[in-house]
Amino acid sequence: MKKFSIALLLIASVANSSCKNDTQSTNEETTTSTPVDNQKIVTLSGAITETVAALGKSSEIVGRDVTSTFPADLTATDLGHVGRGMTVEGVMATNPTLVIALEKEAGSEVLTKVKESGIKTEFVPQEYSVEGAKNLIKSVASLIGSSEFQPLLDKIDSDMAQVQPIEKKPKVLFIYSRANMLMVAGAKTPMEAIINLAGGESAVTEFEEFKPLTPESLIQANPDVILMFDKGVEGLGGLEAVLKVPGVEQTNAGKNKKIISLDGGLLTNFGPRTGEAALELNKLLIEATK
Repeated sequence: MKKFSIALLLIASVANSSCKNDTQSTNEETTTSTPVDNQKIVTLSGAITETVAALGKSSEIVGRDVTSTFPADLTATDLGHVGRGMTVEGVMATNPTLVIALEKEAGSEVLTKVKESGIKTEFVPQEYSVEGAKNLIKSVASLIGSSEFQPLLDKIDSDMAQVQPIEKKPKVLFIYSRANMLMVAGAKTPMEAIINLAGGESAVTEFEEFKPLTPESLIQANPDVILMFDKGVEGLGGLEAVLKVPGVEQTNAGKNKKIISLDGGLLTNFGPRTGEAALELNKLLIEATK
């Protein structure tokens, strides 16, 4: 299950202790970054990729992982995909001067070898919260030598200030669908965090991370709203197909056809668009509770 949750758009795991001191130093230096130009950066996280892009350094990204699907103009370019099935050769082929990954990847054998080769390899923390998103932004800004991070922090605050409280919080169940596999999100996932930020509450709290979806567990959770990724809904065949998943029609969400789908990266990255994600989901939840 751990392997699945890691592959599922950066599900949280415990950071390797060997990188904690480096991470602390990075956070302490975020306000005194030295401008650096013409770097060749490999970004190994959707959150990191969109942060580098938001800081105006898209042109310096030479490689990215498969979770890096935003911004669209960046993903349309021919960059090396070095995330899934990542190899030392795949990373080295991009000729990077800087590799940035999430702290949870600090123990990766591949990245250890990349670092030992002399390529600057840095790790940043990721926490599924507003403050966690801000810390990630500041950490990345420090690593790439940018002092232009404050507008990104302000945008998060501005969006979060527009999130409206929902008097009767809807129970929201996130279902992940991929290749005929259906999983539900539990506690300590980015899905639970964004649902809470948007004014809802997770329909499942008795287990952590992800578990296979069964009709029985779905009926027991009885969500008011089902939340999915756009691509998950598309893969199943559309909203009507979601309603036909065994057990869905017995839930409040199924009976009332309350299915919400949003972009996966928007919901889970917890980077510069954290406030935007919470606000968009908040609006949809308010509409669903009318």
